[in-house]
Amino acid sequence: MSTPILLSGFFENIWEWLRYADTRLFLKMNTEWTNPLLDSIYPWYREANAWVPLYLFLIVFAIMNFKEKAIPWILFAVLTATLTDQLSSSVIKKLIERPRPCREELLMGQVRLILNTCSGGYSFPSSHATNHFGFAMFLFLTLRPIMKKWGYVFFIWAATIAYGQVYVGVHYPLDILAGALLGCLIGYLTGIYFNKRIGLPQAE
Repeated sequence: MSTPILLSGFFENIWEWLRYADTRLFLKMNTEWTNPLLDSIYPWYREANAWVPLYLFLIVFAIMNFKEKAIPWILFAVLTATLTDQLSSSVIKKLIERPRPCREELLMGQVRLILNTCSGGYSFPSSHATNHFGFAMFLFLTLRPIMKKWGYVFFIWAATIAYGQVYVGVHYPLDILAGALLGCLIGYLTGIYFNKRIGLPQAE
């Protein structure tokens, strides 16, 4: 048997094991590690509209404190959100075409869907995870002079939202992990570029 065939079989076995482990972990998070409080919170907590007050606060905060650098900072934040959303939703999801767990035939009757409907589109990667981790990384890097060690709170915020995607039944854990890594990469690139080219005032 040739080496390419052996390697192909090896990677297929690895992928099948990952899929199995991913599904088992999903079922644990979605059907066993649950409580009524999270059932009531997560359907709205994970939605972007729930965080509009935070985004408005950041815009007002930037305008009041960053002066002439506020508009570039806001534009880079919007650019980060656009890149994360388009790359995850319009490119990678259409290439991978992984069904959501709530649409997977083999899991019918096992998924605990606590939303009114199963979201449309594909599952891998999670756009929620990509968007929020990308934004968190951008905020962490650009606001570090102001936030200092408290900047890590942005990642905790992103993680709780991403976790909710599994909890409500619309994403696998691997979708979340991939989305988080992709988002952090994009946020890192936009944040580093902004800091080098523009940068925010240093905290006194």
